[in-house]
Amino acid sequence: MTEVIVGGISLMAGAVIGYFVFTNTLTKKKESLIAEAEAKGETIRKDKELKAKERFLELKEKHDIAIKDRTRKIQSAEDRVKSKETKLNKDLEYQKRAQNNTERIQKDLDDQITAVKTKQSELESTRQKAVTLLEDISGLSAEEAKTQLGEQLKDKARAQASEQIQEILDEAKLKANTEAKKIVIQSIQRVATEHAVENSVSVFNIESDDIKGRIIGREGRNIRALEAATGVEFIVDDTPEAIILSCFDPVRREIARLSIHQLVSDGRIHPARIEEVVKKTTKNIEEEIAEIGKRTCIDLGIHGLKNELVRMVGRMKYRSSYGQNLLQHSREVANLCATMAAELGINTKLAKRAGLLHDIGKVSDEESELPHAILGMKLAEKYGENPEVCNAIGAHHDEIEMKYMISPIVQVCDAISGARPGARREVVESYIQRLKDLENLALGYEGVSKSYAIQAGRELRVLVESERVTDSQANQLSFDISQKIQEEMTYPGQVKVTVIRETRAVNIAK
Repeated sequence: MTEVIVGGISLMAGAVIGYFVFTNTLTKKKESLIAEAEAKGETIRKDKELKAKERFLELKEKHDIAIKDRTRKIQSAEDRVKSKETKLNKDLEYQKRAQNNTERIQKDLDDQITAVKTKQSELESTRQKAVTLLEDISGLSAEEAKTQLGEQLKDKARAQASEQIQEILDEAKLKANTEAKKIVIQSIQRVATEHAVENSVSVFNIESDDIKGRIIGREGRNIRALEAATGVEFIVDDTPEAIILSCFDPVRREIARLSIHQLVSDGRIHPARIEEVVKKTTKNIEEEIAEIGKRTCIDLGIHGLKNELVRMVGRMKYRSSYGQNLLQHSREVANLCATMAAELGINTKLAKRAGLLHDIGKVSDEESELPHAILGMKLAEKYGENPEVCNAIGAHHDEIEMKYMISPIVQVCDAISGARPGARREVVESYIQRLKDLENLALGYEGVSKSYAIQAGRELRVLVESERVTDSQANQLSFDISQKIQEEMTYPGQVKVTVIRETRAVNIAK
């Protein structure tokens, strides 16, 4: 029993001791954890304070920068306001000065106008005094003097008119035979007029084949110079004693033929001489065109045409309409119009004038997209032709309304001339138009000075300005033109595009 009690006491004592030991251990661990937590909290607090300070400094720096930028903008705005205020003050001051000047000028003008009116009054008074003095001296009033002077001038004019009428009658008697022959010739032309179909090739005959070498020149420089200056292809082949000139434009072909004739006759054939002769020949051809126009007008009895219209009439000789020579066609239409107008009792002179000029739009120097009838009408109006003639020109293809009797006459006679068998060839006209389109296509590029369609349109030679087009650009230009021809034009076979770029160095020895 005692052992049980002792055992129970021992157990209780052990339990108490264990409790105190456990409590002591737990207290120490708690204190350790608290100390560790406090140390971590202090570290975190210090980190947060440091970051807060850095953030504060960063925000403060940004705030300072924003304040400086805002201050700078405010200062700039103040400067602009001050500048505008200064400018406004200057403008106001200038306006005040201008207003003062205007008032001063107006006052000066008023003074001058007053002075002029005073002078006019004085002059009128002086004139009246002079008229009165003259009336007193002559014993005639102003109206009587005017009447006597008018009678004297009428008598003198009648005398001069009588003399001129007598001279005209005498001249008419002398020319009666010549005019009668002209009338007969015109009647014959009305029935059967020769027609000319223009070719695109001319043959120049030479005395010997040795001249061919001189025309070609060393390394072909002479023939290249000829082709560049005239736009005509010179074909030098095995044909004995002949050189072929090929070009669709008969004016160019004639210039080339006359130029080579003069060069061969002179014997001096080199590029500088070639250019000189071509320029001179071109001038002579222009003079010949003017002479042809004058002679045509004289032959048809048409007077008073402006020189430019006369020149256009001369150019008709070197143009064709569907293969029919344009000058011959216009002469034929003029004669038909005169005959038809005479039968209908209409003014034959106006009808003949309209018939001759109805196709001048085809030979105009102006590049225009207008139909040739409208362009011809505008040219006639520009040079002061009669409204009836202008309307007949513009209406002969029904582009505008016919307002006068001669308009349908011109239209009918144009159809009669062109409709007779063998008068026109559609193929030739379309061929020439295609060559013109080919040349105009190349002229549309920058740096191109001249372009010539040769070999019946199988080759296009393009001359460029050496200052504006380089060698590499010349190659590109040749490619671009060939591509554009391929895309936009219709043509048989192939078209060879040759771009020629030449550099010249010229100096003069004095």
